[in-house]
Amino acid sequence: MSAPPLPGRRWPFVLRAPGKAILFGEHAVVRGRTALVMALDRGTEVAFEPRRSPGGLYVNGLPWHELGNPYLAEAVRRFPGWGEKDVSLTVRSQLPRASGLGSSAAFTVGLVAGFLLPEGEVARDRLARESYRIERSAQGVGSPVDTSASAAGGVLAVGARSRDDELWALPPEEGSPGFHVSRVNAPPWAWAAAYSGVAKATGLVVRRVGEVFNTSRGEEILEAIDRVAREGERALGREDRQEIGHLLTENHRLLQELGASHPRLESLVEAARPFVEGVKLTGAGGGGSVLALPREGQEALLLKAWARAGGVPYRLSVSPAGAGPRGEALPVGDHPDHVPGL
Repeated sequence: MSAPPLPGRRWPFVLRAPGKAILFGEHAVVRGRTALVMALDRGTEVAFEPRRSPGGLYVNGLPWHELGNPYLAEAVRRFPGWGEKDVSLTVRSQLPRASGLGSSAAFTVGLVAGFLLPEGEVARDRLARESYRIERSAQGVGSPVDTSASAAGGVLAVGARSRDDELWALPPEEGSPGFHVSRVNAPPWAWAAAYSGVAKATGLVVRRVGEVFNTSRGEEILEAIDRVAREGERALGREDRQEIGHLLTENHRLLQELGASHPRLESLVEAARPFVEGVKLTGAGGGGSVLALPREGQEALLLKAWARAGGVPYRLSVSPAGAGPRGEALPVGDHPDHVPGL
């Protein structure tokens, strides 16, 4: 199933890009294995409108270069001339920064879409590629998992293996192994996440995980994570809640072995267990968030348990749509003043 392109538009417009939660496969996907990721019904909005006075690009009331935002800076570098355009951007997000829920990817995808739409129709594979290159350059590490989910919506499989039904492929470049992106069945389930309040420590965790992968146990863990992701794809196809729950818990155990967890994440995992089919950390780890599939009818109890444990809980569902225009009004999100990545 292809992803429809974004129709060209002139300013003013408001773009909404969804966040994401990784179901299975973080850390293994950058080593050629499979990851499953879902786009969330929470995201980031970027409003574009012409400025009446000269002075170049402004974001949330400030000149873009004063923000020190690495994603914004890299986007301006890759789209020459944008820093001088007399355009005002207003960014509002429903996602805490550094939470593992894709705030930086949603911001980047919304930004790139807004840069491209005045030129005409934007193919989603181009949006995904441009956004991935910006995010990877800004972070120094990463995969196209987050930006692909934000660009395409739904549930996706991302990995090194080519598929007959793939949406797009990203060729090897700049040390990247290359990735293939395909759509996966997305059951209409209620999900939930809790932010630990501890910002994820991507660089630190990547180094720690790399050390484990270089041990004699590393290849075994890598293959186990890949197996869980592939079994997860089949279980989603069957809409087998219990099996998905089992696999979430198994994936978390493997991420623990890699050293990707954190005491705050573990406290949230333990608080969730009585109310869920399965629960795991989601994203790089070392902080950030946990993701759970609640038992039917237990969502409210789960959210209360997380709040008592000191987490910030969220009800979630899959966003079937990727980035796109959302009217001219700009609703206020839960984190209205921050630009993701700052």
